[in-house]
Amino acid sequence: MAERKLGHVRVAVIGAGFGGLGAAVRLRRAGMTDFVVLERADAVGGTWRDNSYPGCACDVPSQLYSFSFAPNPEWPRNFSGQPHIRSYLEKITDTLELRPHIRFNSEVHAVRWDGGELHWVIKTSTGTFTADVAVSATGPLSDPKIPDIPGLDGFPGKVFHSSRWDHDYDLHGKRVAVIGTGASAIQFVPKIQPIVGQLTLFQRTPPWVLPRIDRKITDLERWLYRRVPFTQALRRGLLWGIRELQVGAFTKRPKWLGLIERVAKSRMRKIVKDLVMREALTPDYRIGCKRILLSNDYYPALTQPNVNLVAGLREVRGSTLIAADGTQADVDVVIFGTGFRATDMPIAERVTGAAGTTLAQEWKEGMEALRGASPAGFPNFLTIIGPNTGLGNNSMIIIIEAQLNYLVDFLRQLDTLGDKVALDARPSAVRAWNDGLQERMRTTVWNTGCESWYLDANGRNTTVWPGTTSEFRKATRQVDLTEYAVLRPSGRAGIGPTQADSATAGAEISEDAAA
Repeated sequence: MAERKLGHVRVAVIGAGFGGLGAAVRLRRAGMTDFVVLERADAVGGTWRDNSYPGCACDVPSQLYSFSFAPNPEWPRNFSGQPHIRSYLEKITDTLELRPHIRFNSEVHAVRWDGGELHWVIKTSTGTFTADVAVSATGPLSDPKIPDIPGLDGFPGKVFHSSRWDHDYDLHGKRVAVIGTGASAIQFVPKIQPIVGQLTLFQRTPPWVLPRIDRKITDLERWLYRRVPFTQALRRGLLWGIRELQVGAFTKRPKWLGLIERVAKSRMRKIVKDLVMREALTPDYRIGCKRILLSNDYYPALTQPNVNLVAGLREVRGSTLIAADGTQADVDVVIFGTGFRATDMPIAERVTGAAGTTLAQEWKEGMEALRGASPAGFPNFLTIIGPNTGLGNNSMIIIIEAQLNYLVDFLRQLDTLGDKVALDARPSAVRAWNDGLQERMRTTVWNTGCESWYLDANGRNTTVWPGTTSEFRKATRQVDLTEYAVLRPSGRAGIGPTQADSATAGAEISEDAAA
């Protein structure tokens, strides 16, 4: 069957989660309508569509975990659950009339740069597009990571990852193994503990857990937010400001976090009376080095008689799981709460740049992109929630909105430069930006020695932003053309940039950027 051509668009956005939908809104508001959002699933929501496990909720206050341009006065709790966040994204999609721009069930198989035409060729499960600009908004929490455990393929029972929860499988009375003690596991373990027969929790490294200061938002508060929107904006601003003031402890003075450790240990002592379990649950690293988790019911669940806490999973023999300390457990079902491919995002394997190499190949020594958006050698390609844009104590929506500002200005610069033009981040600019980040990273709590998903296979932090959100917004307010090579179609062979100027070949370099 001949491949179906789906035409050309100015901008193709990959993913319809917070990043992709936010991009659609900002493009519309900037007067740009020639764009498409490609979504592999049949609904919007991204990670908040995929993660539907029991107890799934956000660990950022609701007033902060929403777009500034689309406040939601109807949040039911301080920390809203997955159904309410997904509903919020569905409402934005309908209220702001984004659905005509979204192509559902369109998984992106390949994104390849055409240097002759100066555009991207995007092959999807529904056909092929071309686009002047490609924007990856797939995010780092979209593809689950399941560790390579010897013998797992021979396990006769049920196996699934928390982000692909099997709601048809009945856990009542079952012998359940949970692998991992991260942000997902501490939410679903307390929910399934009362109904399972036996729960064995395989823990490689204990997390720091703080209480979740959660409550129902009253009817009066919601009425006030609807009638006097300024009050909700004020609360959002206060929550944001408090978190901005905390950043210095994470980025420059990790020792200050010792006080928070004492709070966490004190709470654990009140709940966990068993000394052996308490020792196993006490981290040996500085709080904040790994993601700090919030829960009121995790420790109480672990103290129940049908829960057994053991070391990390070493191997599987039939229906028997063996921990690193030799403990064995016969189970009916294995649930992985082992996180996502945050430092080796699968979309990078599908994007091929000007040099004929994939983004994954270019990032084999670690992800890096100019201002978290533009990798060298991939003209007119930007990422939302790209390298070193993650946060340890604030809302990612603030980062997303800052990156959307950068995206809109990027498109404006292209329009100013004229037809058939592309911007390619200069390797020297990417290198300077990343070297500065890594230098700042040296004093942060995230580089104090623990193993976490913040670090890649080489031990380098390629995920977290080592500063305040205010700094990031300032850094991404507008595109600095001196950091880019301007590419125009070339009809003459052999004319192209040197490696010092650009990673791009097959197009002529214009000096407009430096003018």
